[in-house]
Amino acid sequence: MPSAARKTRIGMIVPSSNTCLEPQSYRILGDRDDVTIHFTRIPVTRIALDRSSDKQFDPAVMRAAAEQLATADVDVIAWNGTSGSWLGADHDRELVREIVDATGGIPATTSTLAYLAAFESFGTERIGLFTPYTEDVNRAVMASYERDGIKTIDHRALGLSDNESFGRVTDDEMRPGSLELAAARPDALIYLCTNLYGANIAAEIEEETGVPVLDSVAVTLWHCLKLAGSPLLAPKWGRLLAG
Repeated sequence: MPSAARKTRIGMIVPSSNTCLEPQSYRILGDRDDVTIHFTRIPVTRIALDRSSDKQFDPAVMRAAAEQLATADVDVIAWNGTSGSWLGADHDRELVREIVDATGGIPATTSTLAYLAAFESFGTERIGLFTPYTEDVNRAVMASYERDGIKTIDHRALGLSDNESFGRVTDDEMRPGSLELAAARPDALIYLCTNLYGANIAAEIEEETGVPVLDSVAVTLWHCLKLAGSPLLAPKWGRLLAG
């Protein structure tokens, strides 16, 4: 007979062209054996401010993906993409309601809502924003955050729109802009994109500048663990997320 005891199971809906968040999530978990992560992918290849890009994040597609994850009896489901950052947090709040309804009550979150939960938990009001996106996407993100009471004091955009390319941004390409943003002394430096390896240099940037770092992959995993009632993360992935 199967054991009644089991590990915490996290379900994640993943952009199809994302090559970072699956390996990075397990890298962040390290040698922990109390949590497993289970993924399903939806078609996402491009990030821009237009109708064809927005259609990739159709709630009906997310709902179907969540229904698949629910068959694995997961404890929490996350849309592990940052689209709500420019579409607006209300878009993701409605998406969470759709997922909870579709799965018979499984708790749900998104990367965007995970950030807002972190901002509230840690008293974060002023951020430095680093993304691989284009300038106009960054501006939309900043306007959305402003509506939720988060002020962006400075930002950097790498000017990319092909989602697969985000996962090829190197640590060396991220360091200069990160240090410039940290010099403005925000409450936190934000690496916004779940296909960006920002967590790789989080501890380094925190140690060098004293500014907390919040990375999308780490923040989403942190919020999933929190919702599932599991221990949180090691400090090396962002000291605010440690538990």
